[in-house]
Amino acid sequence: MTGLRLTLTQGIARNALLPALVVAGLAAPATAQTLRVALSAETTSADPLNYALTPNTTLRQHVFEALVDLDADLAVQPALAESWTRQDDLTWEFRLRQGVTFHNGQTFGAPDVLFTYCRALNNSDEVVQSYSRLVRRLAKVEVVDDRTLRLTTREPEPLLLNDLSNLSILPRALIGAAKLDFAAGENCGFTGPWPGAAQFNDTSAAIGTGPYRLTSYSRNSTTELARNDSYWGARPHWRTVRMTPVTAAGPRLAGLLAGDYDVIESPATGDLPRLRENAAFRISAKPTTRLIFLQLDTARAPSPFVEAADGKNPLQDARVRQALSLAIDRKTIQDRLMDGISLPATQFLPNGMAGTLPDLPVLPYDPARARALLAEAGYPNGFSLTFHATNNRYINDARLAQVLAQFWQRIGVKVQLDAMPGSVFFGRRGKREFSVAMGGWSADASETLMFFRNWLMSTDRARGVGTSNYGGWSEPRFDGPAQQAMITMDDAARGTLLRQASQVALEQMPVIPVHFENAVWAFRKDLSYGGRVDQTTFAAEVKPAE
Repeated sequence: MTGLRLTLTQGIARNALLPALVVAGLAAPATAQTLRVALSAETTSADPLNYALTPNTTLRQHVFEALVDLDADLAVQPALAESWTRQDDLTWEFRLRQGVTFHNGQTFGAPDVLFTYCRALNNSDEVVQSYSRLVRRLAKVEVVDDRTLRLTTREPEPLLLNDLSNLSILPRALIGAAKLDFAAGENCGFTGPWPGAAQFNDTSAAIGTGPYRLTSYSRNSTTELARNDSYWGARPHWRTVRMTPVTAAGPRLAGLLAGDYDVIESPATGDLPRLRENAAFRISAKPTTRLIFLQLDTARAPSPFVEAADGKNPLQDARVRQALSLAIDRKTIQDRLMDGISLPATQFLPNGMAGTLPDLPVLPYDPARARALLAEAGYPNGFSLTFHATNNRYINDARLAQVLAQFWQRIGVKVQLDAMPGSVFFGRRGKREFSVAMGGWSADASETLMFFRNWLMSTDRARGVGTSNYGGWSEPRFDGPAQQAMITMDDAARGTLLRQASQVALEQMPVIPVHFENAVWAFRKDLSYGGRVDQTTFAAEVKPAE
């Protein structure tokens, strides 16, 4: 992936973690048929159309499949659709794969896709339009025959295939023999009831076509999967997969060292030197597109967690937003906090990807200029804010939030940090409760359009854009080229428009980029795992070491 480079260097010293537990004899051989994975975050539901969150995606890709898939490096691959053609800028026809059955034995066909897309529009448990926004871009979903599906988009959709990779196909049998018609309105002519999250969580509706069946689900304990021996694709090595969320890095590592887990996600950066020196374990690292960023409330005055002497919301002034960015020393964060497993941000995707501005340096660190901008904006003595962040979702998120707060304190901004578990944070952020919030997001395509469409465009729920624009930023100079890029099928022309939008967003800084995470896994020495750009842990790609 252009612009992404990984360096795993010696970093921060930390207290030794349970060295007495490192006993090679505790490890189970790779020939065992159960893989035990410690996830770094909890899922929200077993429903694949609930919330677009990385741990949800990890579970989803084991049990369910979409028309197309993204490989470990985000390249589009055939999945339940074996081929497709674009007939014009709006019309796509998909030829579906034969010989595929759901876990309940039902044969997969085009009516299942129609049902899935209708159900996405009628999912009362969905969080922040994670999936319904994708389906709302479709004007028609037509079942030509059992193996042929025709999709017509409302506007040209250059990233349609990437979007479809997120829509996991469910069996139409979940609503019995009901007939559906996409043209009949948002409920597709069916008055319900539609299956809800509870039915997926108890596994009764969690029926996919994927390489594993869901045998038990727990949001905060172990979820168990059994191999689907009728799977149409390559048969995974592992007969059983046990995935357990362990949201603190110390217990994850302790579990690996004790032999309780075979693979763990996101070991603490300070533990990487010790792990690299331990012959009983291996580390895999993958550059990603996951941007860690700060989202600012630019819409409300006053803002609920900002206090200024003039009673206004300082975050509405671009000079203040630029000052907050200039206060951040991203290189120091990379070297001293992240142990080298981050890429300091220059913009909203790593340099070289479509829509990025060419050859930008790391966003500058200039606290003197930051203080001058605050004074110029009318805040020579700073102001006060509460900074909200997760403490168990991203790599070093709690420590990173503390460091960012310290940087801002140095330019006169008084900061109170409120870090909380992701299970609490995301619900509150979805209600737009925060004024300054730290977030993370990875693109499903190697161009800036996806980030812009979700996080920066003016919110338009009918069009499914700006659905994660919790800061309420709205700028016509950005929306113009960004919205035109959304309907531009020519890659070169779309790239030009995205660069125009990037320039405006970097000048106005409603979202402050911090860095791109590198995903890291640690596992037993007799295993191999190359890792994935989307930061998911896919058991089918974990194999015995050769």
